Amino acid sequence: MPERIGSISELRSAYRHGGLTPTELAEQVLAGLSGADGGPVWITTVPAGQLLARAERLAATADPATLPLYGIPFAVKDNIDVAGMTTTAGCPDFGYSAVEDAPVVRRLLDAGALLVGKTNLDQFATGLTGSRSPYGSCASVFGGGLISGGSSSGSAVAVAAGQVSFALGTDTAGSGRVPAALNGIVGLKPTRGLLSTAGVVPACRSLDCVSVFATDVADAVDVLHAARGVSAADPWGRPLPAERVVARMPGTLRLGVPRAEDLEFFGDAGQAVRFAAGVQALRGLVGQVGSVPLQSFLEAGELLYQGPWVAERLAGLDGFLREHPEAVLPVTRGVLETGRRYDAIDVFRGQHRLRELRAQVDQLWHEVDVLVVPTVGTTFTLAEVAEDPIGRNTALGRYTQFANLLDLAAVTVPNGFTAAGRPASLTLLGPAFSDTTMARLAAAFTTATRTVPETTAPAAAPPGSAQTLIAVVGRHLAGESRNAELTERGATLAGAARTAPRYRLYRLETADGAGLPGLVRVAEADPDGHPIEVELWRLPVAAVGEVLAGVPAPLSLGWVRLHDGREVLGFLCEAYAVDSGAEDISAAGGWRAYRRAAAQRS
Repeated sequence: MPERIGSISELRSAYRHGGLTPTELAEQVLAGLSGADGGPVWITTVPAGQLLARAERLAATADPATLPLYGIPFAVKDNIDVAGMTTTAGCPDFGYSAVEDAPVVRRLLDAGALLVGKTNLDQFATGLTGSRSPYGSCASVFGGGLISGGSSSGSAVAVAAGQVSFALGTDTAGSGRVPAALNGIVGLKPTRGLLSTAGVVPACRSLDCVSVFATDVADAVDVLHAARGVSAADPWGRPLPAERVVARMPGTLRLGVPRAEDLEFFGDAGQAVRFAAGVQALRGLVGQVGSVPLQSFLEAGELLYQGPWVAERLAGLDGFLREHPEAVLPVTRGVLETGRRYDAIDVFRGQHRLRELRAQVDQLWHEVDVLVVPTVGTTFTLAEVAEDPIGRNTALGRYTQFANLLDLAAVTVPNGFTAAGRPASLTLLGPAFSDTTMARLAAAFTTATRTVPETTAPAAAPPGSAQTLIAVVGRHLAGESRNAELTERGATLAGAARTAPRYRLYRLETADGAGLPGLVRVAEADPDGHPIEVELWRLPVAAVGEVLAGVPAPLSLGWVRLHDGREVLGFLCEAYAVDSGAEDISAAGGWRAYRRAAAQRS
């Protein structure tokens, strides 16, 4: 498996202290792209020689300390212009060769970033599923036939799969947030105008945003600051007011939580449970919490596709659609053609109603500083979307499509996994130019809820795969002495996780003096339970008996509850073994962390 590209902060450290060069990084990127050109994630990649040449020039002429994105690889959604590359917007017959870089791309290149290529999207950025492209349908990195989300499907998957450190998408109705949710990464949708939309094929010009995908919030904010700026070619651009550059502390914020009657999870109890858990975590970070009605937000969102704004989508494509109707996918053409239903009177009526709704929402910002919503109420497979492409697309946009109409800033962050293994996510929303404050709270949330990096997040095994997840805590961890007992039986690493705070970890004495960790579950009411770091491995069901046969007493296989509520098989220790003075190492949080601390003490 190709090596994952690191985050911006990781690569910065490697460049400055670890001896990494941009050329070495470019070679690593190219190895990860082997066979990717023409695949569903990428529409076009930069030729290998060109990427290596830019990396070599960067190494020869620049200092990593002077460029904020020195040697950082990134991707661009293929409705954003890159000089010398074709912009298709997901429609080959529409494609044209861009003469110059979009300003947002140029600023990133000037900051030292390395462009890797252009990514797949729902055609003309119309859709939230990632399945409306003649280049193929992207799937979530979590497998099981789960959609990637759209329209910025390829950009999100490229980041989540570790092919690049960050990517640009666009977001009109949620296209920078839904794909982040379905791939377990961060999606930052800035205030409209902070990132220039010059050189971007318009979806709905008055609402379009360029968005950022990254693996953590700090990276996304770094990209925002490197890329933002007003362009003379962009009449929609707005600068970030100086007084909004510095973020407010989370503890000073008033959090708005939707009323229960306004929340809709489309029968998905797992997503409802995860959202409640996310809200509970946020309660411990903010100053106040209050209930907020969502009716004004939801009604504004309905205007996007059930009001005259769909005619704005048609405005920029009407000529092409009339001349080349066969070049446009039927589902995309059907959405765009609905714009012909509206006349000038409808436009003004829609604008007047939106203004009324915005006034209602603006009043809410006197009572709360930030609103939290689920990013999506439920998830779908590609097969489910194919059964009802319009209805399920509408469900995905329930909590996203009002943001740009109401001039809001938004940050989407992962929120664990449901018991069925589906990714969960939440979105923080605030008034225009609250971007840095939203990001600071989002970063605090991810720190509070994900103490163990989940670089490859666990997902439920696809039906019929005859595999099961098994949680390991000690010598079966990757690189440890007994890991081969798993790999030799066909096990593959599914990711890092942590247990629910219902366990204690002990060091059991062994004949070789190295010690052995024992994980013991405590009573639900025990206040001394801890979350413990584990690795999740996918093991063929047929091999479970062989693994069990090799487990020595006092260890055994049993059911381990994870932090997201799932129960998986795992290595447990019988309680009698820790009653005779075994060292309690729970506070370390895991076996590796304990050994690192012990080594530092010695």
